[in-house]
Amino acid sequence: MSYNAAMDRDSTYILALDQGTTTSRAILFNHDGIIIGVKQIPFRQIFPKPGWVEHDPEEIWRTQLEAARGAIEVAQIEPTQIAAIGITNQRETTVLWEHATGKPVYNAIVWQCRRSSGICDELKARGAETSIREKTGLVLDAYFSGTKLTWLFREHPELRARAERGELMFGTIDSWLIYNLTGVHATDPSNASRTMLFNIFERRWDDELLRLLEVPAQILPEVKPSSGFFGTARKEIFGAEIPVTGVAGDQQAALFGHACFEPGEVKNTYGTGCFTLMNTGPFPVESKHNLLATVAWDLGRGYTYALEGSVFIAGAVIQWLRDQMGMLADSAESEQLARSVEDSQGVYIVPAFVGLGAPYWDSEARGTVVGLTRGTSRAHFVRAALESIAYQSMDLFDAMQRDSGRKLSSIKADGGASQNSFLMQFQADITGTRVILPEVSETTALGAAYLAGLATGYWENLDDVRKNWRMRREFSPRMSKEVRVELVEGWRKAISTTRSFR
Repeated sequence: MSYNAAMDRDSTYILALDQGTTTSRAILFNHDGIIIGVKQIPFRQIFPKPGWVEHDPEEIWRTQLEAARGAIEVAQIEPTQIAAIGITNQRETTVLWEHATGKPVYNAIVWQCRRSSGICDELKARGAETSIREKTGLVLDAYFSGTKLTWLFREHPELRARAERGELMFGTIDSWLIYNLTGVHATDPSNASRTMLFNIFERRWDDELLRLLEVPAQILPEVKPSSGFFGTARKEIFGAEIPVTGVAGDQQAALFGHACFEPGEVKNTYGTGCFTLMNTGPFPVESKHNLLATVAWDLGRGYTYALEGSVFIAGAVIQWLRDQMGMLADSAESEQLARSVEDSQGVYIVPAFVGLGAPYWDSEARGTVVGLTRGTSRAHFVRAALESIAYQSMDLFDAMQRDSGRKLSSIKADGGASQNSFLMQFQADITGTRVILPEVSETTALGAAYLAGLATGYWENLDDVRKNWRMRREFSPRMSKEVRVELVEGWRKAISTTRSFR
């Protein structure tokens, strides 16, 4: 598709649908990458059993639609002024719906859900872990979509029978939104690569993995380029037919939104958890340090790959101090308290509340505090909690540098916790690397918008996009090497203590 030159870029916009784990958001961007309208709507979290997490797919669609219409209203524009729609989404979350009616047959099983852990253990006992890693770049974990489907079909054999008859469709949240907007059953490689069913080297759904995970091929969506034509949103949805031309999983979209287009460029999202991605270029890098290889995006000219590391508990440790421990009136107070003391007085917190993610992948680890003395104050404890976010991210950066053979020149940061200046300065100090914040913090939605706009010619090329990236603030390392080495050694001991406690 080509952009209609008759439509002035100054009066047309890109709509990004940002469907997250707890909220459905929609943001309208102009050609300069500036937000002109935004709407956010929370939706229910469903916890049927301990360790189980579900969403209502129809509620996701309703709230996402309401958010999109709300953003258009806030921006005070007409639907005909929207040049294209981009979609970004919580990844790995699994939806199964009827081909005939478009109705879901089960609640969405969320990426956080651990119900298929036993299936992962079974597959490991059968020696499947190596094959899965070699084909998908992923570790064998309940985090990903494949074993969620295995669980669904084992627990509900009638669904498997219907799937084999071609009556059901599977998708991650991007596919669910695309289908509801356009009637097309599709996904992009960044989302497909998170299912544990997609061979990222051969760039196709893998027959061996489908057999291993007992998934009928008939239910799978077509894999289309991340920047390209997926379908047209029906006129009755927004009042105008609008092409859907950009799709990427949330973390890959954030990498794109940061304009990390060159191999070696890194972004870190400081949210409930931390997600670090490094662009590795046109070839996947096999991790020797427990990171994931994943597809970053496909602009229609071949895949770009990334290394990824996930920290499960980052900003959530501050929420814990606020909500469970009563140490903070609000999250913003953490920065003030951390600055009120010179250091953590030797206290380390390892917030392994749900195990440790990369590079450890230790599901049995639990939260640990070490170094307490009679002189430990609330401020020391809060500072240690903030520092734990930076230490965990440091572990990811170190693993990425070893895997890629590249030294990080800077870290582009986003997410709610990136607004904490103490944390960003400590991150720069403990890694000896500059931390850079963008002027537009909504990098996930912005990445989806860029993918959509590139496909239509709204933005001409990557250089056109790169011009929009603007730095808001930079944090440069100030800590001496001697202090850094001492602090990191203490963190390593704290991690060792955590992993040895069973």
